[in-house]
Amino acid sequence: MNELAESNPLWTPSDDWIEATQLEAFRRDIRPQASDSGELWQWSVDEPGEFWRAIWEWCGVVGNPGERLVEVGEAFHQWRFMPDATMNFAENLLAKREGANATAIVSVAEDGTQREVSWDVLRAEVAAMAAYFVSVGVEPGDRVAAWMPHVPETIVAFLAAASIGAVFTSTSADFGVDGVVDRFGQTEPKILVAADGYQYAGKSFDCLSRLAEIAERLPSVEQVLVVANLTSHVEVELIPKATAWTSAMAQHRRAQPSYTQLPGDHPIYILYSSGTTGKPKCIVHRSLGVLLKHLSEQRLHSDMRPGDEVFFFTTCGWMMWNWLTSVLATGATIVLFDGNPTYPNPERLFDLAQDQKLSFLGVSAKFIDGAMKGGLRPGQTHDLSNLRTICSTGSPLSHEGFAWVYDSVKADVHLASMSGGTDLCGCLVAGDPTRPVFAGEIQAKGLGMGIEVFSDDARAEEAGIKGELVCTTPFPSMPLEFWGDEDGSRYHGAYFDRFDGVWAHGDFASWTETGGMIIHGRSDATLNSFGVRIGTAEIYRVVEQLPEVVEAIAIGQEYDNDTRVVLFVHLVEGQRLDEELERRIRGDLRTKCSPRHVPAVIRTVSEIPRTRSGKIVEMAVTNVVHGRPVKNLEALANPEALDQFVDRLPD
Repeated sequence: MNELAESNPLWTPSDDWIEATQLEAFRRDIRPQASDSGELWQWSVDEPGEFWRAIWEWCGVVGNPGERLVEVGEAFHQWRFMPDATMNFAENLLAKREGANATAIVSVAEDGTQREVSWDVLRAEVAAMAAYFVSVGVEPGDRVAAWMPHVPETIVAFLAAASIGAVFTSTSADFGVDGVVDRFGQTEPKILVAADGYQYAGKSFDCLSRLAEIAERLPSVEQVLVVANLTSHVEVELIPKATAWTSAMAQHRRAQPSYTQLPGDHPIYILYSSGTTGKPKCIVHRSLGVLLKHLSEQRLHSDMRPGDEVFFFTTCGWMMWNWLTSVLATGATIVLFDGNPTYPNPERLFDLAQDQKLSFLGVSAKFIDGAMKGGLRPGQTHDLSNLRTICSTGSPLSHEGFAWVYDSVKADVHLASMSGGTDLCGCLVAGDPTRPVFAGEIQAKGLGMGIEVFSDDARAEEAGIKGELVCTTPFPSMPLEFWGDEDGSRYHGAYFDRFDGVWAHGDFASWTETGGMIIHGRSDATLNSFGVRIGTAEIYRVVEQLPEVVEAIAIGQEYDNDTRVVLFVHLVEGQRLDEELERRIRGDLRTKCSPRHVPAVIRTVSEIPRTRSGKIVEMAVTNVVHGRPVKNLEALANPEALDQFVDRLPD
């Protein structure tokens, strides 16, 4: 496969487009001697203290930045940016921004029910809930947990906790009891917020019986707040230590907004790794670092402006929920959707984009691939005239997915593929609204991020050579710590064991000739075929273009004192894996990739196992194939799918 970029861009921004972007305005105001975004990036990594201070000032962060720009640490993760700063995260998200719409949040349920929350109402709701938290003894540093659907109350709970210095942590409402306890049991919240249930794919799911068990199994919880999401009123008598959300709010309706000023390193929330190899890591993020990182990504890389309507499909168990919530700091309106993004029809999110006049539509690469395979042409059926940016993340977006967006959705739009992770609650590489878009590639290194592709001996690779995606410069949203990691060994082992003093992210990647990046899959899922490492994303890109194939998963199986590539395919209903289809799969992989990409064995499955954030789990399948246990099935959205991989291959 040609790993360099296509020679012709799919989209090139006009001079007027570039001139109007936030990135160009920032360059003109802050670093006019930089001729373009590439030189701006170089300055941002050469002078990181000046760059992040400029983000504070240009984006209007509320607080006291202090005098020092940076405190150089002995180790990579011990650097601190604006170490003397004080601020409050919630105050920054709720600040009055010039040009903002009257509405802060639009919430759309799967059944079509819509709620709008104005900025004034949001501030009042946050003040009331914060007062309630204080009244029941919540103090700075205490944890407030939410087992919730993607609704405004979850955001109110987060901002209320942040306003008083409590630490927020969340999972989505579709997590089972063990999944919730595995996470919150480690971080020991004082308050648990939960809904009575949620809707998905036209069905209602009750949460109250599970909530009673969760509350019993979390001894740290002193108060349970129950949100009536499915009904107008919920009986809480059977839930230990429970109070109805509305009752708690009613007690403090006259509370005025108040924001505790805290050091920039004060923890803002705890996120969890997927946990497919054991109990999830509890990643503690710092307030100022996350705010600065999100502002740089949203204002500059994503070109968000006050008054925009911004949507990202997510749940409360994925870091994109935290990222979307931070969009409030830009003065944009955020649009929430809770439910199945393809119910009752596959065009549901494009209906939402039209109805809400979205300027920014964020989805997963799998959603785009699914819409493409489904033959959708929303550009012909929907009014998407307000749409400036389409963002894709979660997994590598195929070349064909890029082309489909410009052919079938909108010709004049910035398609911003981005990649990062829960670990930094942000991006390593992202979009650039001032540069052309090439099929299959992520456009740019994140501002302030010293991104490289390393060989095994820590040499920076040139275009077309695959290696490990790393960051060589400290950045503000490095985790503060892992919860319970007393000596820091788990933190160090997660990022710094591979290369001394360099953040190794765990992705297998390569540069393109245009300076963009292609991500070939996770490093721990790369396949060693005939002594050469290949990325699983390269296989999926080819195989999933076949009309008979819905999706695929590839693993390496230990076999005959070597490792062989095994491919499992989920076929379109009514199709079967015959000799002809196997021949075409192998032939396409041989001609479009290389002989090393051709699987030794191909098998069918009816479903591919995924995490709750939609990522396929090659390592879990590898463990099943080799008879090894999968340690945390609660991390998977469909753990029953793993049964199909048991005893499917000869030893």
